Amino acid sequence: MKPIILVMLSLWLCLGIGADVYAKEAPPVDQLMREGSQAYQHGDFEQAVERWTQAAAAYERSGARQERIDALIRLSEAYQSLGRYRTAAIQLDQAKALVTDRDDSLLPVRILWRTGRLYHLAGQHAEAERSLQESLRLAKTHPEASLTAAILNDLGNLAASQGKFADALAAYTESSQTAQADSVKLLAATSLVNAARVSLPLKQYGESRTRLDQATDILRGLEPSHEQISAFITVGLTYAKLRPVLVDLNKELTLASFKALHDAARIADQLGDRRGSSFAWGYLGKLYEDERRYAEALDVTRHAILMSREAAAPEALYRWHWQAGRLLKALKRPGEAIGSYRQSIVAVQSIRQEVSAAVAEDQPDASFRETVGGVYFELADLLLQGSDEKADPQHREAALREARDTVELFKVAELQDYFQDDCVQAAKSHATGLEQVSKTAAVIYPIMLQDRLEILVSLPSGMVRKTVPIGAEALTEEIRAFRNFLEKRSTRQYLSHAKTLYGWLIEPIEPLWANAGIDTLVIVPDGALRTIPLAALHDGTQFLIKKYAVATTPGVTLTNPRPLDRKSIKLLSVGITEAVQDFPALPHVSRELETIHKLYGGTSLLNKQFMMSRVEEELKTHPYSVMHIASHGQFQSDSNETFLLAYDGKMTMDRLEEYVGMLRFREEPLALITLSACETAAGDDRAALGLAGVAIKAGARSALASLWFLDDQASSQLVTEFYQQLHDDSVSSTAMALQRAQIKFLDNPEYSHPAYWAAFLLLNNWL
Repeated sequence: MKPIILVMLSLWLCLGIGADVYAKEAPPVDQLMREGSQAYQHGDFEQAVERWTQAAAAYERSGARQERIDALIRLSEAYQSLGRYRTAAIQLDQAKALVTDRDDSLLPVRILWRTGRLYHLAGQHAEAERSLQESLRLAKTHPEASLTAAILNDLGNLAASQGKFADALAAYTESSQTAQADSVKLLAATSLVNAARVSLPLKQYGESRTRLDQATDILRGLEPSHEQISAFITVGLTYAKLRPVLVDLNKELTLASFKALHDAARIADQLGDRRGSSFAWGYLGKLYEDERRYAEALDVTRHAILMSREAAAPEALYRWHWQAGRLLKALKRPGEAIGSYRQSIVAVQSIRQEVSAAVAEDQPDASFRETVGGVYFELADLLLQGSDEKADPQHREAALREARDTVELFKVAELQDYFQDDCVQAAKSHATGLEQVSKTAAVIYPIMLQDRLEILVSLPSGMVRKTVPIGAEALTEEIRAFRNFLEKRSTRQYLSHAKTLYGWLIEPIEPLWANAGIDTLVIVPDGALRTIPLAALHDGTQFLIKKYAVATTPGVTLTNPRPLDRKSIKLLSVGITEAVQDFPALPHVSRELETIHKLYGGTSLLNKQFMMSRVEEELKTHPYSVMHIASHGQFQSDSNETFLLAYDGKMTMDRLEEYVGMLRFREEPLALITLSACETAAGDDRAALGLAGVAIKAGARSALASLWFLDDQASSQLVTEFYQQLHDDSVSSTAMALQRAQIKFLDNPEYSHPAYWAAFLLLNNWL
C-alpha cells in the first residue's frame, strides 16, 4: 500500500493486452493466470506470485514465449507490490531478454514502463525519467490510450516524489483526461486523487476538494478491487489533510474522510483483502486519534494489527503497532505502550528499505529520520521516563541500556538508509562493547528529545543518566549558530555559543568522572550534533580539547576499538596539488605527502599518478594499514553525490568501498583513512551522517576527516603534525595524537581560532 496510488493489475485487464493469447493455451495455464489476477485484485499478492510463477514456468515448458513474457511482467508487478523490488527487476530482465523485433510492439513498451517504475522506487530518478518518457513516446504511437494514461500517472508520481508539484499536476491531469476519454474509470479516478494530493503543496485547496469529490463519485460506481480500496484510503487521507486549511469546512471534511475510509474498510472486508483492510482500519484509527477519541482509536487500530498479521504485511504492522503505542501512552498505560513500540521496531527493522522507498513517494523532502525516527525516540523517551521510577539500580541501568540500544538501532538503520548497502552490518560484526575497552575514556551518548536532552554516560563503573531541560529544537538552533560562527575566522562570535553548548552538554556530566582518571571523551552524536566539533566547546576558561582528547563515533555498535599498531604502519598516500575538474589547486599537499612519507615510508601517488585504477591496483597488491588522501572531498545529503576527488574523476562512496573496503576481509583491515581536504555543508545533518560513516563505508577501523574546508596551508600543517604526534611513542592513542596537534595549533597565535584546528574529527576507533 503506497500513499500515492500506483495503477496495478486492473490496468492490464483494462488494456486488454494478451487476452486472445490465453484462449490458445491449455485450460490449466489459463486458469492459473485468472487465479493470479483474482488474487492480485483481492490484495493477496503472495498468491498472485505463486499462480503467475506456475504459469510462467508452464509457458516456458510449452515454448509459448509471448505468453511467458506477459506472465513475467505481471509477476514483476506482484513482487513490486510486496516491496521486493530486486526480485521484481529480475522478472522484468527475464521478460526483456525474451522480446524480439517481431513481437507485439507493446511488450517492450510495457517492460520499459515497469522498469521506470522500479527505478523510481529505488530512488534512481534520472533513470526512471528516461524510461518513463521513452515508454510514453512509444505508447503514444499506439491506439491503446489507457497505456499512455497509466505512464502519465507514473510520471506524475515521479515528479511529485521530487517535489515538482506543478509538473506532477500537469501529468495527473492529462492522465485523468486520457483515461476518461478511453472509459478506464479506475485509472481516471486514481489520477484525480493524485492530482488532489499535489494540489495541497500548490495551495490549490478548493481545487483539491473538487477533485476528491469527482474521484469519489467515480469510485463508488466501480466493481470492488484492491485498487479501489487504495484509492478510497487516499481520498480519506486527503480530505483529512484539507481540514487545517479549509477551517470553515472542518466538520464536512471530517465526515467525508470518515466515509471514504469506511468505504475502503467495507470493500476490503467484503473482498477478504486483509492487506487493504489493515490500511483502511489503521487509517481510521489515525483519524480517531486526531480527534482525540483514544479508546475508539485503539479498538480500531488493534483490528488493523490483526489484519496486518493475517496478511503477513510488516509494512502495515509497524505503522499500527506504533499507533497503538501512541494511543496507549495517551491513555496513561506506559507499560503496554512500551510493548507496542517494541513490536513496531521489530517490524520496521525487517523492512527498512521498503519503508524508505514507500515514504519517499509521499514525502519527497522527508528523511528516513523524519519518517520512522519517531518510533525509536518515542520508545527511548518512555524507557527513560520509566527509569525514574525504578528504585532498583540494576533495573534502572537495564532501562537506560535499552533506551540507548533503541536509539542505537535507529542510528544503524539510518546509516544503512544513507549508504543503501550492507557495509553497516559488516561493521557491526566486528564491533566491541565500548565500556570495557578503556578505563580512561567516558562514552557520552546524547539523546535529543522534543522537551529535553538526555545524556547517557558510560564509565568503567557503569552507566549514568543526566537530564538537561533543553528541547531538541532549541538545542539544534544553538548548534546551527555555533557552526555558522565557528568557520568565520575574523570574529569571536562563536564563543558565547561554545559556552552555552558546554553548559548543556558537558558541565552537567563532568562531575560524574571527577577523580576517575578520564582523559578521553568519546562522543556518540545524533542529528545536528554531528555537524559540530565538540572539541571547540568552551567552559569559560579553556576549550574542551585542552582538557580531554575527543573522538566521535556514529554508534557504540559500529566501533571496533583496537590500538593502532604504529610500529608497523604501511602507508599509501595520494594527493592532488593541481587545479582539476573545476576544483582549486592545493599546492601545500606535495609537502604534506613528502613529510608523511619521511615518517612512515610507503607509497606516494601525486597528481597524474593518483588515478582510480592505480589506487585499486595498489590496494589489491599491497597490505596497507593507513591510507592518506590529500584531495578535495564533499559530503552531501545523497550518498551518490558524496565523493573524494581523484585526478581522473570523482571517487564516490561506492567506489571507495569497492577499492578500500576489500581490505576489511583481510586478517588486518585498514586501520586508518585520513581525508585532509573534505567539507560538509553547515546545517546539513544528513550530509554529516555520510562523514560520520565514512570509516564504515571504507572498511576502516577509524577515519580522520574535516567538517569544513581549511585553507590548504593550515590543513596540511595540522595533518602533518597529527602524523608526527602519532609517530611519538609517548602518545598513548590516536585521539591523543589529534589532541596534541590541535593544542599546538591552538597555542599558535596565527592559528588559535578554532576555524583552523577544530574542523578535524577522529571518527570511530580512537585507540
